[in-house]
Amino acid sequence: MTDSTRDPGLPLPARDGEDVSFERTIPGSTQRLSSRTRERIRAVDVLFEADARGMDELAVLEERLVRTAAQTALPDRAAHLVRLHAEHADEIDEQLSTHARDWPLRRMPAVDRALLRLGAAELLHDVSAAERPAIIGEYVKIADVLSTDSSPRFVNGLLQRLADVADLLG
Repeated sequence: MTDSTRDPGLPLPARDGEDVSFERTIPGSTQRLSSRTRERIRAVDVLFEADARGMDELAVLEERLVRTAAQTALPDRAAHLVRLHAEHADEIDEQLSTHARDWPLRRMPAVDRALLRLGAAELLHDVSAAERPAIIGEYVKIADVLSTDSSPRFVNGLLQRLADVADLLG
């Protein structure tokens, strides 16, 4: 494989610490994703933006309900998921920190953190035990589209741990 076939056309810094100016972006393909998956991605976007901006996710949600960065309005299901996470945020972060073992939340990639928070909210507070495997699969699929190569396995493992203890957590 030559360098030209591996190069996605993104600028690289000439030396360490130099700012890079991006001229274009390469979005992940969402064509093969179901509408439910796309709604989850929109909710992940809100959590990610809130984390990146250091804002409360409900404040970002309200901004997105008034003015969205996407071409379509924020789906009701996405707003529901963001509100669900906000309602249980402290408990969810505690459970993720406990079950992630050697991976503190602050060290996780921001996209993974948003995925895991939203996935945990759904698993622990929104779905029946029978629906949990499908929900985990959805978040693994989203991690595959939005995050690093190792993220799907990490997301799967951590959400599976939460699903295994969900009934004990009450």
